[in-house]
Amino acid sequence: MPLTMSPINQRRLRQFRANRRGWWSLWIFLVLFIATLGAELIANDRPIVVHFDGGWYFPIVQNYPETTFGGDFPTATDYRDRYVQGLIEADGWMIWPLIPYSYRTINRELDRPAPSPPSAENWLGTDDHGRDVLARLIYGFRISVLFGLALTFASSLIGIVAGAVQGYFGGWLDLLFQRFIEIWNGLPVLYLLIIMASFVEPSFWWLLLIMLLFAWTQLVAVVRAEFLKVRNFDYVRAARALGVPDRTIIFRHVLPNAMVATLTFTPFILSGSITTLTALDFLGFGLPPGSPSLGELLAQAKANLHAPWLGLTAFLVLAIMLTLLIFIGEAVRDAFDPRKTLGEVKA
Repeated sequence: MPLTMSPINQRRLRQFRANRRGWWSLWIFLVLFIATLGAELIANDRPIVVHFDGGWYFPIVQNYPETTFGGDFPTATDYRDRYVQGLIEADGWMIWPLIPYSYRTINRELDRPAPSPPSAENWLGTDDHGRDVLARLIYGFRISVLFGLALTFASSLIGIVAGAVQGYFGGWLDLLFQRFIEIWNGLPVLYLLIIMASFVEPSFWWLLLIMLLFAWTQLVAVVRAEFLKVRNFDYVRAARALGVPDRTIIFRHVLPNAMVATLTFTPFILSGSITTLTALDFLGFGLPPGSPSLGELLAQAKANLHAPWLGLTAFLVLAIMLTLLIFIGEAVRDAFDPRKTLGEVKA
């Protein structure tokens, strides 16, 4: 049976599509994100496929010792070694990604000191370690968006549950919870993140957990306000009178009303999460050293003012990414605004 949308959701979708700026921003962002999910197929220091001596090899997903291709050492093959390339091409061929560099690959054949300017070999130049900037941007974009999505999902889930419980039950629970959130939000978050990050070895999951400790409060006030408004409606009172459990009332009958306001904030929370990660990486308290990071590229730009392509590249990528997310957020907000009609939506 085909899935059908309710009339109100159909109207919201039409309003979202009518906002051309937000609609095209969504598609551009999705194309960029989906493309970077396959970053290994776009930028890698290993061939995608190798045909050698009648056999097929896929170095992009499996390690092969150099002896597999007639080399001398049983260690992992360095496919950028001209000697290894000669061995393979003598009895086969290989297909390279569009960019023959990974985010950690150092170009040891530069004709000038690193950071080197853009060239036919390195389209956006290299950083001060001789690594390809474009390859690091592709991987950095992916990890920034994935980190932002994970933090947005986890913090939204906790914030929605906390706001729902607080607004539904009210009373002393609501009062004490509000005082706790006021104190918690008053803490100097950036300083605490820096201190906590210095106690543990930085990693993707540790940083996500530390930032989650302070990010979950963003949606509590919105959800709480919706529950405070709806909890005394007639249908909620009727459900209580019929003996419907509070859990069922909260998640089945009241929460859908709060989700409208919640969804409008999601793109802005995502952009804020990406910005926070970039700031921590810029200060040196983010992802592990050597990780592909937009913040680390900004730090290199600050340390190498004679290499303006580093700063310009990082700025443009961040500006485009955050602008797309803001446009998407504005379109979502307009789509869920009941006061707007389709004809009032502006592209």
